[in-house]
Amino acid sequence: MAQCDECGEHENMPYNCRRCGGTYCSTHRLPESHDCPGMNEWNDPEGVFDSGFDDSVNDRGRSSGGVTDRIGVNTGPGGPLGYFRENMTFVFLGLMWLTFAAQLVVQLTAPRLVGPIFVLQSTHLFRVWTWVTSIFAHGGFGHIALNSIVLYFFGPVVERRIGSKKFVALFLVSGMAAGLAQAGVSAVMSPGVASGVVGASGAIAAILGVLTVLNPNLTIYLYFILPMPLWLATTLFVGYSVFVSATGGIGAGGVAQLAHLAGVAIGLAYGAKLKREGERAPQELQLGGGGGPGRGPGGPGGPGGRF
Repeated sequence: MAQCDECGEHENMPYNCRRCGGTYCSTHRLPESHDCPGMNEWNDPEGVFDSGFDDSVNDRGRSSGGVTDRIGVNTGPGGPLGYFRENMTFVFLGLMWLTFAAQLVVQLTAPRLVGPIFVLQSTHLFRVWTWVTSIFAHGGFGHIALNSIVLYFFGPVVERRIGSKKFVALFLVSGMAAGLAQAGVSAVMSPGVASGVVGASGAIAAILGVLTVLNPNLTIYLYFILPMPLWLATTLFVGYSVFVSATGGIGAGGVAQLAHLAGVAIGLAYGAKLKREGERAPQELQLGGGGGPGRGPGGPGGPGGRF
């Protein structure tokens, strides 16, 4: 537990200002809330105060604002879009459940449309919209519940460290790449045989990979009880996916094992880049409700290659 340098309040998850190095609570985390000396360098090239959504930081010398200013939308701390800053994890969680609800509605009213709308299929790789919808779609309540729990605990930690803009890119790019890796390899190995991929586990595995690089000794608590260093959990997760893929195929057990591995690989690579840039991670994290070290964030799958 840290103490806010501005008001003295004790904070479990403190915010560190990259410019002045101070520690602050949620009320005083913004530079203007603690009279940060870096306010005099608002247009700094390092983008210290870049919210991730407001391009006005980089609009040097322009007489008019960005697109959001012209349409009357304020992305600053007091604007309607300010909520999304450092909260994109919860936006993605909401989208996952909304998509799942839409799946149920379509399943009841027009079941033939479930695949074309929500599933990234090996026989229809160029249905580009499914690259995205398949990330938020899931194969059942247990599937989405498990992924939601892991994202809830890991997501905010990474988002606070890299910023919402980079977090959004990491989540969507890794999710699409993981799904395409699974479906693409399936298409090559079994031409003409339809297989589908749904689930956010590829994106979540990438988040896991980022944290593993930033702090391999990060302590997580599986089921809120069992302490384990993150590097070991990641190693077990990867080892299990490799073993199952080698013995039963990349979709063994109805789980998109290759998507898991692709997600972790992307996360490790991006984490290495962040580490070179000086990013850090917290020392302890409590994780509950996961599928155990063997199942990893991807959790149990089912028919059609859920991950």
